[in-house]
Amino acid sequence: MTMSPVRKTTVVHLSSIHHHPSSSDHLQQQYPFLNTYTNQCKLHHYSAYQNSNMAGASEKDPEAQKLLAKDEGFSKEKAASSGSASKAISSCALYAGCSISMVLVNKSLASSYNHLIDGDLNILLVVFQAVIAVMAVSFSKQMGWVEYPAFNMATAKQWAPVNIMFCGMLFTGMASLQHNSVPIVTIFKNITNIVVTAGDYYFFGSHVEGLVIAAFATMLAGAIFAAKNDVSITSIGVFWMTMNCLTTAGYILYMKFATKTVKLSKFGMVFYNNVLCTVFLLPVTLMNGEFMNFLNTGAIHTADYAWKNTFAGFVGFFLNFASLNCVANTGPTTYAIVGSLTKVPTAILGWTLFNAEITPQTWFFIGVSMCGGFMYSYAKIRSSRNAKKRGN
Repeated sequence: MTMSPVRKTTVVHLSSIHHHPSSSDHLQQQYPFLNTYTNQCKLHHYSAYQNSNMAGASEKDPEAQKLLAKDEGFSKEKAASSGSASKAISSCALYAGCSISMVLVNKSLASSYNHLIDGDLNILLVVFQAVIAVMAVSFSKQMGWVEYPAFNMATAKQWAPVNIMFCGMLFTGMASLQHNSVPIVTIFKNITNIVVTAGDYYFFGSHVEGLVIAAFATMLAGAIFAAKNDVSITSIGVFWMTMNCLTTAGYILYMKFATKTVKLSKFGMVFYNNVLCTVFLLPVTLMNGEFMNFLNTGAIHTADYAWKNTFAGFVGFFLNFASLNCVANTGPTTYAIVGSLTKVPTAILGWTLFNAEITPQTWFFIGVSMCGGFMYSYAKIRSSRNAKKRGN
């Protein structure tokens, strides 16, 4: 079988086209598809020529080397910036989800069993959940999923101020609720955010934009307006709210300092956090009678109560990690504002799941809080863009 003349000619001319450039015009007229082939060849040769020239120039020209190094550094910086932004968003989302879940689980415990208990078991529940979190992180270490060093007293002393601040925040929060109405407590919680921002600026040199201050002012104004018909302030109430404001701000700010200075993985921090929490709070439950109250209340010694507390302990384990991760990746100010904004979905979910009443004032506060949250988010996005422009 013989090859067709066209195909044979094509083969011959394709193999010789690079050696006889003068014949290329005639061939391209006879066989139009050679235009594409020729152009591809030219493009390939030009690219190889350009790359070889650039490589040679960069070897000979120091300025070219600087430009290439700068371009490579910019690419790496851009990739790092993108990774940092994704870490910040994911850590905030994880913290918000765990925080909302913890509130809802504790709300379920309270609505199901508080009527069976003479008094309350608030601190004992925190101890239960801390013990479960210690067991969870220890089991994870035994399985080889996480790694952290064995318990060390020197490390415990370094971490202890975080737990002291946490215990202070817990006690003053309970006392403030006893001597103040919920709307007044909400107002002071927004003031706490401003204190945290001031501490973040003073201790860590964080830049605070005007729009961030406007966001806090908006949320504070909304809380004050929502509480205008329920303002009953006493000197003892103001004292406990002030103490709660300071201990909460101290807890958040020192947690930022500890995550930077204490040489531990996040899971190691979770371990120490919950061990020390148990050590500090268990004696308190013995002194205030909560532990004996639990032992004497047989109605709550059920599998359902144990299961809900165990689940709350696992949520607390993840909440501990999420809190530390959020503070480390974003900062105290963002951590505080995310904590405040979680009250919005928590209130709506509480209304949906537990038929909790939401007054018109609360709806107004939810709307204003969302506006403040959007303002803060926009301020952070704009700040990030400005930083990238300055970097360029």
